Amino acid sequence: MNIFKEAESEVRSYARSFPVVFHRAQGCYLYDNKGNRYLDFLAGAGTLNYGHNNPILKKALLAHIEEDGIAHGLDMHTQAKAGFLQALRDYILIPRGMEDYVAQFTGPTGTNCVEAALKIARKVTGRSQIIAFSNGFHGVTLGAGAATANRFYREGAGINLQGVTHVPFDGYMGKDTDTTKYLDKMLSDNSGGSDFPAAVIVETVQGEGGLNVATAEWLRNLQKVCRKHDVLLIIDDIQAGCGRTGHFFSFEEAGIQPDIVTLSKSLSGFGLPFALTLFRKELDIWKPGEHNGTFRGNNHAFVTARAALETFWKDDSFAQEVRHKGEMLAQNLKRIASKYPAGMFRPKGRGMMRGLECKNGELADAITTKCFEHGLIIETSGAEGQVVKILAPLITPEEELKRGLDIIERSIAEVLESDKVQAAS
Repeated sequence: MNIFKEAESEVRSYARSFPVVFHRAQGCYLYDNKGNRYLDFLAGAGTLNYGHNNPILKKALLAHIEEDGIAHGLDMHTQAKAGFLQALRDYILIPRGMEDYVAQFTGPTGTNCVEAALKIARKVTGRSQIIAFSNGFHGVTLGAGAATANRFYREGAGINLQGVTHVPFDGYMGKDTDTTKYLDKMLSDNSGGSDFPAAVIVETVQGEGGLNVATAEWLRNLQKVCRKHDVLLIIDDIQAGCGRTGHFFSFEEAGIQPDIVTLSKSLSGFGLPFALTLFRKELDIWKPGEHNGTFRGNNHAFVTARAALETFWKDDSFAQEVRHKGEMLAQNLKRIASKYPAGMFRPKGRGMMRGLECKNGELADAITTKCFEHGLIIETSGAEGQVVKILAPLITPEEELKRGLDIIERSIAEVLESDKVQAAS
């Protein structure tokens, strides 16, 4: 592995947690170049909801390539794009009463669609300020980075990040405090201390922030506050969307309709770079080419994304499976936590976006390290890396989910037993 140390920047991160050379992957498993198999509870940080090399998506992609289909087409009209847009309308937007939303292809990654969302909100309203939330993560480019709360990522920008005011997320001030009332008061008061905002941006489940879940009531209250003050509501569904929480959009459970939605990660279904900003048609005041970029036409991603929508979202059966598996994960994590003193572990999350909050980041890191030794790829999240986070592919069979949970349970026991030995020596 000397080539990686010699030729790759120190900015690499996941490679440090999983120091092997991976060679191939299928379904919920990764294989290294020595043939060792690893159960994948990371799935490209939520990028592979339908598993590695999903055979249905792969077949569609190979057929497109074999017939010399367009691979890259800037933002020109292509057959692949038309097929994706039609599937998006037929299977996602129209059934959810969102047929008046238009799609903006922004570039390859999630941070690109967040940048576009912030820009169009500012352009429409003529205001510059954005409201974001504690523990939120929206990307690391300058606009998205300003909306990201964690100091570690903010300091990486090298300049002071401006234009965003952070307020407390749901539960940040305790379970009995509705922080939307604070936001409403701040916006109602000319001396609230913040310039009046163009938009509020929020994740319904904060993935990198530690699996903090906004309740449906809080989200509905947040939408009411935004409507009351004529502020646009942006839902960042990059990690929690595309089925991860048991519905295609994570906000469906709350019964709200945001003005703008950002999607990426599992949108292509195949791990191909693909990002999309959805917004109500009346907000579409862009001039042609005003928000530009070379990689707005990943036609391979159009092909696999269309296949994913047609395969998994033609009805509610797949979503029901995800909700069932999510409940199974929740019950087992609750059972594991109950074996230990109160406060040592706390189950968190929604749908198949679950995890265990540990008493500190050192314990969580030790657990995930031990899991890797036992053939499970799993990472941490949270401000202090204190949450062991499960992002298994949504297609993972229930028996494999249970196998992964067994590894987590075993790893916890081994780490705690090791700590006892060290303390006694």
